[in-house]
Amino acid sequence: MVCESCGDHEAVIHLTEIKNNQMSMTHLCEKCAAAKGVEAAEGPPNLPLTDFLAQMGDISEPSPPGEATCAFCGLTFAQFRETGRLGCPHCYASFEDHLRGLLRRIHGGTQHVGKVYLPLDPTASERAQRLEGLRRRLQRAVDSEDFERAADIRDLIRSLEPT
Repeated sequence: MVCESCGDHEAVIHLTEIKNNQMSMTHLCEKCAAAKGVEAAEGPPNLPLTDFLAQMGDISEPSPPGEATCAFCGLTFAQFRETGRLGCPHCYASFEDHLRGLLRRIHGGTQHVGKVYLPLDPTASERAQRLEGLRRRLQRAVDSEDFERAADIRDLIRSLEPT
């Protein structure tokens, strides 16, 4: 990737800025980043997953005879070790024992204890738009004499309306 500022050198710093709930990414070379006052963090280089796994050494206990294979996509554990990528969602179940050991070594555990995504509060216009849609659904439910659904929609409208 080429620097977005000078267009001459390779971009080594990827700056993410959020202004007014809008995210923008800028890719800069070291020289242009320094000119903007952005310093490169000193630390280990950003290695791809395959290189990281190779540094970890053998990432699994010896595989049982007949190499573990995903029954859905056919990916073998040896292929996963080479690429660092699973083939499908079923691979997680197929290689569970191996992945638990790997996750325990990399992260120190197998349970998620990090942040949880919470959506932003809806803006007034989004809330008004949702209320309008709910009111149309309420009217359709009343017209079709589905009063149980209408009551549920009415309660939802009341919970969304400002008090």
